[in-house]
Amino acid sequence: MEVKKKISIFASLVAVVAVSVMMSGCGSDSSAEPAAAAQTQLIFTSDAHYGIKRPAVGVFNGYSSGFQVNGAMISVMNTISDVTTPCNDGGVNACQNVGPVDFVVEGGDIANRSEGATGNQNAATSWAQFKADYIDGLTLKDKGGKQSPLYIIPGNHDVSNAIGYYKAPLNAPAGLDATSYVQIYNLMMKPATAMTTATFVGAAPSISTAAASYAGNRVFYSKDVNGVHYVFITMWPDSTARTWIDNDLKSVSASTPVLLFTHDQPDIETKHLTNPNGTNDINATDKFENLVTEVSSSTVITGTSTTEQKALVAWLKTHKNIVAYFHGNDHINGTYTYTGPDNDISLNVVRVDSPMKGSLSATDPSKLAFKVVTVDVVSQKLTVRDYLWNTRRWGTTATFSLAPRAL
Repeated sequence: MEVKKKISIFASLVAVVAVSVMMSGCGSDSSAEPAAAAQTQLIFTSDAHYGIKRPAVGVFNGYSSGFQVNGAMISVMNTISDVTTPCNDGGVNACQNVGPVDFVVEGGDIANRSEGATGNQNAATSWAQFKADYIDGLTLKDKGGKQSPLYIIPGNHDVSNAIGYYKAPLNAPAGLDATSYVQIYNLMMKPATAMTTATFVGAAPSISTAAASYAGNRVFYSKDVNGVHYVFITMWPDSTARTWIDNDLKSVSASTPVLLFTHDQPDIETKHLTNPNGTNDINATDKFENLVTEVSSSTVITGTSTTEQKALVAWLKTHKNIVAYFHGNDHINGTYTYTGPDNDISLNVVRVDSPMKGSLSATDPSKLAFKVVTVDVVSQKLTVRDYLWNTRRWGTTATFSLAPRAL
């Protein structure tokens, strides 16, 4: 296994900002490929966390660094097209070769946060390693024989590296490293003039400059692929993202299935909300991370995000064709139904393992997994299969309906 490469990260926010500002720099691609096939196949992974080592050094084939482990996963991912799906799981395309992969999704946390005395590498180095593995190293092909596109969204660590965190060195302007956020932004949003880390944090690096850059340059985009609309947003469907999605979906039929990809789970972690105290800043006393527009209804991070979730649920009820929600962040593999704080919604949710921080796979490498997702608009079904890549076998399968939700 080779080890070489480098780069940096992007941004976060401090207080609620006007939606009009947040909308600048956000883009959609509803004019993407016309619906040319009944099926779409994608791979979903998240939380690469370059820059740290697995806690049980040597437990995974002697590998421990993020560069080694992610590289090993990509090498297996590159062979998935020739793998036969389970014959008895009742899913779409059971007992067939996986075949072409239309695209790959990485759900964020490219770099680990570089705070504290842990010796974590900076975001610039982590991005270079990610680029070598995921951008340059992926060899999967789509139905047209071209390299499968990679779609990326930032995670909380990518944002915190860019806008600051309450631990050193990210609690001071000189410690900011927006490389991974900036690179994700440039690749996904394709601005006329590429953003740089220097323009993000300011010529004289500043926490306030970084917060404003994050607020005005969120990563929001969408793709139409084979009769399904895919939406990708930074962090969580906060009020700013919801306004953007409302506008994006104006050109999408209410009967068209929408799949939403973001980093945080629907029940967002309270610490990711904006600090409601004092000057709303990021500080070691309050420990809020200011990653989304919403100012927390709780004054402490140990409180719940119930109020914020209720607003999300009310919005989801206006878009019942959002039939599945994909996220990383909690480092757990599986599928579940999100019912909201009042048990008045039913949304299929897919969460995926982290190669480096898996709740189970960090100490049991046989559970390392990525998702193989098959979407079929004719049968109106979506099948999610876990591929346990370290042991090269299939895990759990779940199949959902693409029809608009009843709740």
